[in-house]
Amino acid sequence: MARKKKHSLPFDTRGGVLVTSLRLINSPIYQNLIPQAKVLMMQMHIHWRNDKLVDYGIREAAEKIPCSEKTASKAFNQLQERGFITCMEYSFFSSRTQSKSRSWRIEWLPFNDRPPANTWENWTDEN
Repeated sequence: MARKKKHSLPFDTRGGVLVTSLRLINSPIYQNLIPQAKVLMMQMHIHWRNDKLVDYGIREAAEKIPCSEKTASKAFNQLQERGFITCMEYSFFSSRTQSKSRSWRIEWLPFNDRPPANTWENWTDEN
């Protein structure tokens, strides 16, 4: 019987590990993002699950980045227009029921056991 090879990579996995493609990080599309958008990508990546959309709102982003809500909104808009994220469900506010933030599909990661859409690769300055 073959023994399983023990992985000895020096990652500190107690809190989890984020892995991002070097093709994405080295791309001019990513390199030209505002710094807050890059941080927002990481924050959204933390909440990513293969089978669920990422619920993330402007107020939460402004708090985590940290920045103003206007800058957080600009970061979301930049990520969306360049194809890094897609809004799948819109937010709503109700004083009587629970409010809900927007739900996003992260395009550089798999979703529902399908490969990443990588729509960011099709973005050009003319868009």
